[in-house]
Amino acid sequence: MTRLRTVRGTLLCPSRERGRFELIRDGVLELDAAGTIRSIGSAPTGCTVATTRPGCVWLPGFVDTHVHFPQTRAIGRSSGALLDWLQQTIFAEEAKFADPHYAAIVAREFCQAMIDQGTTCASIYGSSHHAATEVLFRELDRSGLRAQAGTTLMDRGAPAELCVAASDALPACDELAARWDGHDGGRLRYCVTPRFALSCSAELMNGAAELAQRRGLPIQTHLAEHPDEVAAVARAFPESATYLETYAAHGLCTERTLFGHALWLAPEEWRLLAEQNAAISHCPDSNFFLGSGVFRLREATERRIRVGLGSDVGAGRTFSMRRVASAAYDASLLNGVKVSSAELLWLATTGGAEALGLTARVGRLESGFDADLVAIECGVADRASSTLDELLDALVFCAEGNPVRGTYVRGRQLARTEAVSP
Repeated sequence: MTRLRTVRGTLLCPSRERGRFELIRDGVLELDAAGTIRSIGSAPTGCTVATTRPGCVWLPGFVDTHVHFPQTRAIGRSSGALLDWLQQTIFAEEAKFADPHYAAIVAREFCQAMIDQGTTCASIYGSSHHAATEVLFRELDRSGLRAQAGTTLMDRGAPAELCVAASDALPACDELAARWDGHDGGRLRYCVTPRFALSCSAELMNGAAELAQRRGLPIQTHLAEHPDEVAAVARAFPESATYLETYAAHGLCTERTLFGHALWLAPEEWRLLAEQNAAISHCPDSNFFLGSGVFRLREATERRIRVGLGSDVGAGRTFSMRRVASAAYDASLLNGVKVSSAELLWLATTGGAEALGLTARVGRLESGFDADLVAIECGVADRASSTLDELLDALVFCAEGNPVRGTYVRGRQLARTEAVSP
């Protein structure tokens, strides 16, 4: 598959500083043969390079820091708050992934949905079925997406067909990690994925932490998403003073851990997250859908906690990270804080890369970074009188009127493919 070697057009370049962008109205991006950005700057006088995609603005690809592969077909299933929703809707759908063929069909749909919305990188909860997670990795490899993913670990608190004992699950994870972690120059990584404390025994959490430590793997799990969940964890682990302490006691609160949601935290939990340099995935659309609560974004940023945005499909109702960013705006208003479109777009790109520990290669338009890009058609970009703020507002809040026209990883366009036959 050929890769871009030169891009000419409107370039929107995130800064290392949160919420800051540089706009290059007529820029040229040069790539090497491996899809790494070699140089970036304004087009020189008399430049003969044609505009690559007229009418589009180019920026780093979106990073979805929290999404569930086996919930792809459960979007919009309203059956109550978190714990009821899991029992009444999600567990039955996830049980279907015992069939690898069904998993393959959904994996193709799942990857295509992200590509269509300009997502180039994601942190993915796989199935609790080893074979289905293997199918997911194969499809991620074929599609060209960048991702970290892992088998969802659960040995209690769910139907028997979804639970896998620690003695079976952990060796299976080790096998998948040996096969996929670091694949294709690090484009794919294996992520240790305990679902949440309620679905994991102490043995499973301890084993997951040991695996992550031994192989240097990232970790992802859920934290304090709903008050009922927090209360249930307190009953299940009475020896822990807080929900986060439950994870810390089992070795799962580290600088490589990404916690989904984190809505209902005590002050000591905020302090521990900051001390451990753990990251948070802010999933506002799913929080609204399940009535879970409102994330305190400013609390996290003031404590210098790394934060990315997550679609959290299937409680999240969209794969579009721009719609997620728009929902994050609404959530902040409910907290009495107005957040700018610049900060929201930064969180959906550079902030997501930070949350996943990828800041050396992903999330910037800068020499030495991989050319993970999205081209978005945007009429505002063609107006000479438009300001940077107007462009940012259009990209974040008017997704339907400004469609994605191309999604690229390492300069290679990720193209639509035929669906798997049923």
